[in-house]
Amino acid sequence: PRYKCGISKACPEKHFAFKMASGAANVVGPKICVEDNILMSGVKNNVGRGINVALVNGKTGEPLDTKYFDMWGGDVAPFIEFLKSIQDGTIVLMGTYDDGATKLNEEARKLIAELGSTSITNLGFRDNWVFCGGKGIKTKSPFEQHIKNNKDTNKYEGWPEVVEMEGCIPQKQD
Repeated sequence: PRYKCGISKACPEKHFAFKMASGAANVVGPKICVEDNILMSGVKNNVGRGINVALVNGKTGEPLDTKYFDMWGGDVAPFIEFLKSIQDGTIVLMGTYDDGATKLNEEARKLIAELGSTSITNLGFRDNWVFCGGKGIKTKSPFEQHIKNNKDTNKYEGWPEVVEMEGCIPQKQD
């Protein structure tokens, strides 16, 4: 049998299936899929260097927005404004591509931590990171993977291997 987004098992009722992968070096962009909808990918041509973000309605599973923010050559201010504008009850999926950390400041890291991330405080230059959290959740998200950029263990020259994650996001109840 084939499950939504190609994950390994079916999700229980009132859960949304998701699968995501960070970018591979600076060659293959990240991919984010929710409920069998590819929200972001290189094929869709809507990913870019930095942090790629997909927003999904926590009640319906409908896609709301996708954006990427260049954290190497760009400015962190638009990213901070975007994070502040996310509505309560929104599922937030993030994946890095190339470098997602250079321009991150304390404010941006704090806003991402408030979505449930624990690794964001340690995210460094060219680390690979995928995260799924939510606006208004009071807990740490179980959906987070982080591989440090380390020249001794990197799979590609200068970059760690792709990090992939799949799971079932609980639907927001009223």
